[in-house]
Amino acid sequence: MAESESGADKSEEPTEKRLRESREKGQIARSRELNTLAIMLAGTGGLLASGGALGNAMLNVMRGSFSLPREVILDERNMGIWLMAAGQVAFEALVPLFMALLIASILGPIALGGWLFSAQAMAPKFSRMNPAAGLKRMFSTKALVELVKALAKFSVILIIALLVLSADRDALLAISHEPLENAIMHASQVVGWSALWIACGLILIAAVDVPFQIWDNKQKLMMTKQEVRDEYKDSEGKPEVKQRIRQLQREMTERRMMQAVPQADVVITNPTHFAVALKYDPTKGSAPVMLAKGGDFTALKIREIAQEHDVMLLESPALARAVFYSTEIDQEIPAGLYLAVAQVLAYVYQLRQYQAGKGKRPDSLKDLPIPPDLRRDD
Repeated sequence: MAESESGADKSEEPTEKRLRESREKGQIARSRELNTLAIMLAGTGGLLASGGALGNAMLNVMRGSFSLPREVILDERNMGIWLMAAGQVAFEALVPLFMALLIASILGPIALGGWLFSAQAMAPKFSRMNPAAGLKRMFSTKALVELVKALAKFSVILIIALLVLSADRDALLAISHEPLENAIMHASQVVGWSALWIACGLILIAAVDVPFQIWDNKQKLMMTKQEVRDEYKDSEGKPEVKQRIRQLQREMTERRMMQAVPQADVVITNPTHFAVALKYDPTKGSAPVMLAKGGDFTALKIREIAQEHDVMLLESPALARAVFYSTEIDQEIPAGLYLAVAQVLAYVYQLRQYQAGKGKRPDSLKDLPIPPDLRRDD
């Protein structure tokens, strides 16, 4: 199990944020052995595919270089022209091989980890110039693993090369007795197949290196429990900060409620534990809207503000609880309470008319029609 610099065990899987940040820094799994394998296979494959054309091109260059006309040999200015022509023939023959190598050099690195362009990875790291850090890297576990890999790769390639040369010994000796044209073609085939078999030996090394690089990169990204908690705090916000934000939001909501209480038509109370302020404006909606609500101390402040601004206070414990639990601030009351609230508003209107000397005193409200699903008796 990996350990952090503080000595804590890195037992937790890397989070999405950790993976994203590591990718931005260019810290992804890469295998140099896989890149080498891709280039070698592409090179040997291209050499075998274009070996005939390449051999003919080399033969034409040699034939043309050793059979120059007398006037060309005597004129130094023509030598450059013949050299450019020979170079052009050789370049055209090598283009397919170069294209195969170019494609392999692009596909090899992105085969593991995908395409990635990181400006942070390209930035110079002056910490690598520290001799102490360099010595630490030289004698680290990773350096030992790289040394073992290099020795294993050398051993595998050496064994395969010896086997290939041993198998092709007769063919190599026979080349010296063949005509020039046949010798060139035969040599290109032997070299191509020998290089291909040697490149296939890298498959064994890449098959071991790729899983190791994936595992090693994952181990580097593993996190301690404290790192996971710290990241969660940074992304979600510290609990004390979130609590303070919620407190400020409650205070702002309470101030807004208290400023709206004077606009209410009636404040229905429990009488002491709950208070809800309602207003009905037929031009804005089809149902009364709750402007404020609160319990205990907040309910007391609502009642005090209502008394200061001559807003009618009405005691109806069952209706106060029903509105309090079923309706949020600035929302219309549910349809089940329409009839009960309508009776309350009618009573308030008639009572105001009576107080103004324009009507008789209304009868006191008795049991209001509150549906069972909205009734709260606690």
